[in-house]
Amino acid sequence: MRHNNRPHDALREVHLTPSYSRHAEGSCLVEFGHTKVLCTASVQENIPPFLRGTGKGWVTAEYGMLPRATNSRNQREAAKGSQSGRTQEIQRLIGRSLRSVCKLPALGERQILIDCDVIEADGGTRTASITGAYVALHQACQKLMDSGVLAFFPLTQQVAAISCGIHKDVALLDLDYPEDSSAEADANFVIASDGNLVEIQGTAETKPFSEDQFLNLLRLAKKGTHELFELQRKALNI
Repeated sequence: MRHNNRPHDALREVHLTPSYSRHAEGSCLVEFGHTKVLCTASVQENIPPFLRGTGKGWVTAEYGMLPRATNSRNQREAAKGSQSGRTQEIQRLIGRSLRSVCKLPALGERQILIDCDVIEADGGTRTASITGAYVALHQACQKLMDSGVLAFFPLTQQVAAISCGIHKDVALLDLDYPEDSSAEADANFVIASDGNLVEIQGTAETKPFSEDQFLNLLRLAKKGTHELFELQRKALNI
């Protein structure tokens, strides 16, 4: 049994609160246990220069942590004058994950920018961000459909993400910070609702892990994302 008495294959308590921000075209407050991320989607009538004249749109993301999202205060990256490599890597991951389930030509020459702001961090902020960002993106696309801007809905299926890891030789689903910080191996899985894989990030922290152990992590990830897809549909009432 885990330190919080959670079964090895159980998610933390997950809440997806849609329409959390009244100004954004789409928004979701996502909570994985004590990890909380506010995801908003903003529709912009412009696109990156490399897409001008192509008829295609774009979906991109920005990610950041509030100064007291962790145990001690972190300096704002804006105050430092540059983003960390970790921040850049995570926001690119979020953007790639969302674009994998979006028909960009259906957006026309406009961009949807997803902001993921971590309010409180307790492990799994990038996977929570992707899961909540899908809800915000879906809402923004639906608003464009309802207003007659889009001819057809651009999202082909859902996408969600979850972390898994090996802790004391046991495969665990949805690691919190104490588990993640002491895991022998950990991985982040981004999975589409048809069961196909979007992206996997896996690392051996203390010793290499076997193919069988990896497959155990994948099975846990598929179980976890299946539950997250249900929560996304419930939040979106679809």
